[in-house]
Formats: sequence, C-alpha cells, structure tokens
Amino acid sequence: MDAFHSLDWSLVQAFLSVAETGSLSAAARALGRSQPTLGRQIRAIEDQLGVELFHRQARGLVLTDTGAALIDPARQMRAAANAMALAAAGREQRLEGSVRITASVAVSVWHLPRVLAAIRRQEPRIALELVPSDRSSNLLYREADIALRMYRPTQQDLITRHLGDTAIGAFAAHSYIERRGLPATPADLALHDIIGQDRETLLIEGMQSYGIPASREMFAFRCDDVATGWELVRAGAGIGFAQRSLGQRDPLVRELDFGIALPTLPVWLTAHEAMRRTPRVRRVWDLLADALVPAMDLTR
Repeated sequence: MDAFHSLDWSLVQAFLSVAETGSLSAAARALGRSQPTLGRQIRAIEDQLGVELFHRQARGLVLTDTGAALIDPARQMRAAANAMALAAAGREQRLEGSVRITASVAVSVWHLPRVLAAIRRQEPRIALELVPSDRSSNLLYREADIALRMYRPTQQDLITRHLGDTAIGAFAAHSYIERRGLPATPADLALHDIIGQDRETLLIEGMQSYGIPASREMFAFRCDDVATGWELVRAGAGIGFAQRSLGQRDPLVRELDFGIALPTLPVWLTAHEAMRRTPRVRRVWDLLADALVPAMDLTR
C-alpha cells in the first residue's frame, strides 16, 4: 500500500498518456515532455508498483493485462486532480491573469482578432490566449477556460449561452464566375469545380440532406482547413461554402443563389461552472458575448 500512497501524480500522467496514445513520442508531445523523460517515468512507475504496465513492441507500447486494469483508477485520479485545480482556480478573485479561449479556425481567423484586441484594450491586466482548433477542447481538463462551439455542449458542470445563429452561404470569386458562369440549380453544381473537405464529412452530409448526391469525388479541391479553403475560393479555384458574414464583406467574391436555403450554425459560448465564477473569466465571457453578436452578424 505504501507504493500507492506515495505515488507521484506526474508518473500517473505519463502512464495514462502513453496508454491513450500508444507511443512514447506521441505522449511526450501531448504532455510537453521529452521522450527520454517519459521513458524514465514509465520505468519509475513500474518499479514503484512492482508490475509491468506495457509490452514493448516494434510499433510502440501495448498495455499488459495489469496495465489495462489500472487505466480506470488512473483516470479517476486524473478527474480528481482536475476537479481540485478547477475548484482552486474558481476561487481566484483578481481581475487579472490569463484567460484561455478556444474556437474553430474560422472564428479564430476571421472574427476573434478584432474582438480580442478590443477586450485587451478594455482589460489590459488580462492576458488572452487563443487556441484555434476544430477539435473539441476539454473544459473539464482546463485545456481552455472559454470555448466557442458550433453546437451545444452536453457535458455536466458546463455553463452555456446561445449567442445566436450564423448563416452559411455559397460563394465564388468574380474571376471564377467570369470563366465558368453561375449555377442556377443544385444540379448545376455537378458542372462546376467545388471546394470541399478531404477527410471531414460535414459538408457532404449537409449537401446530401438537401438532395444533392454529394461525395468526396465531386470536389475538385479538397482541404479540411477552412482558412485555406476560403483562400482557394478567393483565388478563383471554385465554389465554396462559408459564413455569410465573412463572404458578404469580401470584394473578391460573390454570393451565389441556386434555389435552396442553406443551413445555419448555432454559436454557443461555453465555460466550466467553476471557472465562470472567477472575475477575469466572467469579464471576458461578458465582453465576448456582447461583441460576437454584431461581429458575426448572428441572428436569434
């Protein structure tokens, strides 16, 4: 029992990260540690517990039966450690410090810079950290203090606020239209170069829901990075889809109307309940909520 009572949390973190990523190199990147350090930590926790946690194989590390049995208790330790960190952070009363915000690449590139610059002018003692990402950061693990989501999060202990909905439009550069003409109906899209996604399927599923027989093969250009995809539209590569609040402000492109109303995306502001109570997070939350509605031309 003494080995468990004196177990170093950093060793448990190393064990969990290697177990969840399957390799020392991937775990080292996730934790911000060096690969040799992580290797030493895995050996240290095995020595301390007196068990072998991983089988060493050419393609990486594979959990032993003992290691697999310890995953759930280790995750419970991680949840408890994060709960302690959140509880402590939630009692911070100063209107200063750092606030970490995560949002989609599109929102981060096209909407947040002006908004965050204005927030910084109003609250110069608050440092703002922006994480552009199209993956869902985990607010329970303090990967971010505030998240902007295009869906309503359902995790417990999260506070959410629906800011409104952003409209989606189809756009093409004037140079493309001069060269290829305008589509008049959804069926006409088959005659045009479409800029779509590579591995993601959201656009394909949306087009199929409108009766368009979409598939990955119909896209002349494929890219999962929305900022790069939009630059392809502006360069005249083809027809693409974007937030109307972005496309309608761009003089290089024209919005297209081919007979169907495109869907809207909801915009949700989200924070962990404990962090939302801290003055600096609450202040940035309120300023974001006020600024994003006009910045993104949201409708309610």
